[in-house]
Amino acid sequence: MNKKIALIHSTKLAAVDYAYAARIPSGMEILFMAGACPLDENGKVPYPGDYEQQANLCVANLKVALMESGATLEDVVYTRVLVASNDQADLVTAWEAIRATFGSHDIPSTLSGVTVLGYENQLVEIEAVAAIESI
Repeated sequence: MNKKIALIHSTKLAAVDYAYAARIPSGMEILFMAGACPLDENGKVPYPGDYEQQANLCVANLKVALMESGATLEDVVYTRVLVASNDQADLVTAWEAIRATFGSHDIPSTLSGVTVLGYENQLVEIEAVAAIESI
């Protein structure tokens, strides 16, 4: 984890597998990432119906976009995970796959079920905010 970013865990709120807040010190640049979609190299959504595989591909694509911006997953300070389903089990499947890739970097996040996402067969999308040291 970027040593300057503080992840804040509450001792007064429910114990959860993510931080309740993140503090970014002044002087850092904030990156607002476009939604990471489960697109393959041909711009198609593979793994129709598979929330876990699509979530993993979203993270893989997010890693590339972060790298090209001079950042890594450890620089992410917030995510919003969108899952096209009204079944809570599908949301949990996507969330668990994404959380596993972040490991101990348990950033604040929002998990939402939505009716539809932008690409045909798309089930998962990850929005992210990251912070890096100014150059």
